[in-house]
Amino acid sequence: MPKELSSIRERQSVGLREPPRYQVIIYNDDFTTMEFVVMILRTIFLKSAEEAESLMMQVHRSEKAIVGSYSYDIAVSRVKKAMRLARQEGFPLRLEYKEE
Repeated sequence: MPKELSSIRERQSVGLREPPRYQVIIYNDDFTTMEFVVMILRTIFLKSAEEAESLMMQVHRSEKAIVGSYSYDIAVSRVKKAMRLARQEGFPLRLEYKEE
């Protein structure tokens, strides 16, 4: 008896979901200049001049500010780049990333 070929395929549930996002947080210190913080926010985090100034003032008043929400790879690379530049300039600027 010949076997019949079926054109129906069963669907498999893959279970895909959106990857987690990470908040980048910048902290205030008494040594890093406001100009340097604005430069980091503009060049690494691609903020406008107005947004960078606003975030810098928020950090100055509140001790910390959320810079943005990014995928894991982008959050890690931007935090590392910003901290590397700060160390090269002799500033103790601290940033971190946390899962939302």
